[in-house]
Amino acid sequence: MSEKINVCISIYKEQIKNGKVQKAYTFLLKYIMQVKTSFEKSFSKEYSCGYVSPGYMDYSYFSFANEYLRGEKLRFGIVLNHSEMRFELWLMGQNKEIQNRYWDILKSSKWNESRTKKPQYAELEIVLIDDPNFEKIDELTDDVINRAVTEAEEVIAYLKKLEQ
Repeated sequence: MSEKINVCISIYKEQIKNGKVQKAYTFLLKYIMQVKTSFEKSFSKEYSCGYVSPGYMDYSYFSFANEYLRGEKLRFGIVLNHSEMRFELWLMGQNKEIQNRYWDILKSSKWNESRTKKPQYAELEIVLIDDPNFEKIDELTDDVINRAVTEAEEVIAYLKKLEQ
């Protein structure tokens, strides 16, 4: 085990020395903060946002919820999936009981139809932007936010319809 971790640390050290990993990671974290700020400016009447979670170079995200979601102990997350380098929308439950309840509700929905098991951190994962172009930052920000809100509203409507 120690030999394998030492190989990983050696590679990590090389990558840190060249400085590009830090530059990219710093840019990505600042960008997700920028998306959150833009989201709040556009949708502060409909949703409240949580803090940006930088993650462990795997997922960075911020959450948002409205009154309905808070009442159900749910929240959405706009997530930057670092390994896939894409933006996703996650629906997340507050605790295991809520997570299991909503997984049962959503596992046969159109959003989960290709899944055979629950995602690790969410009850629902929707790809928003599969190959983001960070050179067109304003357009990307608008696309991420608009797609997230459109998908979130569709999921909320679906959940509310099931309650009827």
